[in-house]
Amino acid sequence: MTVATDIVKAKRSLPARIAAGAGGGVMRIFLILVGLFWLMPTVGLMISSLRDASDIAATGWWKVFTAPAELTLKNYSAILENDTVINSLLSTALITVPATVLVVVIGALAGYAFAWMDFRGRDWWFMAVVGLLVVPVQVALVPVAKMFGVIGIFETTMGVVLFHVAFGLPFAIFLLRNFFAEIPRELLEAARLDGAGEIRLFTRVVMPLGGPAIASLGIFQFLWVWNDMLIALIFADATNPPITVALQQQVRQFGNNIDVLAPGAFISMVIPLIVFFAFQKQFVSGVMAGAVK
Repeated sequence: MTVATDIVKAKRSLPARIAAGAGGGVMRIFLILVGLFWLMPTVGLMISSLRDASDIAATGWWKVFTAPAELTLKNYSAILENDTVINSLLSTALITVPATVLVVVIGALAGYAFAWMDFRGRDWWFMAVVGLLVVPVQVALVPVAKMFGVIGIFETTMGVVLFHVAFGLPFAIFLLRNFFAEIPRELLEAARLDGAGEIRLFTRVVMPLGGPAIASLGIFQFLWVWNDMLIALIFADATNPPITVALQQQVRQFGNNIDVLAPGAFISMVIPLIVFFAFQKQFVSGVMAGAVK
């Protein structure tokens, strides 16, 4: 048995042997170090948001480890009195929440229809949806801006939401259709035999089974819309922009007001992190389910 094992090990390639040998504690330590290195900018931003502007200008953020007395909540108290930042956070929420909900709801309905409902041209319509995945956002900026100007929704919250929904739906439909198609047909037929219609079948059977995929889609859509700057810069109201544009305007107007930018940027970054960790379990389940299927 030992001889056979040695022969198998000898036949394995050098990269395979290196990967097998690195699967223990050394690899874990390496991944921890990589994670800490990746988090360093976030830690630096958090510490900078808790320091006075004069301290930030004088020394780096790591100085706080030798002088913890520099930490203060004054910057966050000031930002709560900054109407521009507070209104921009509200504006971002008013854009992100509807854009996420609409994409999830419409994408789930369309995904179910493409997966389990027979209608004329279904496959061709789905191919068209898949084709829209490769259309870059930049191609549509000018024509959509002109169209929104004609119908009167340019530089409005509704215009930004509709743009995000339009470009978020192809991926949502593609993802959920493939997930719903893996549901056993026998389960749906049993529900139909019990008298369930399409709406009840969708809400009582498909939606609960598709929870992980729907949660994953919601997280992706929320992060994309919340962190967007290009679309918000063009289509949002310039007098009440989302947080990404508002922070950029703060830099352009004042330049060195890091005591406002640091806490504003950290708050803008923390909210998506809270959403991600709140649905982390569903997100992992959705990813693993897609990998297995």
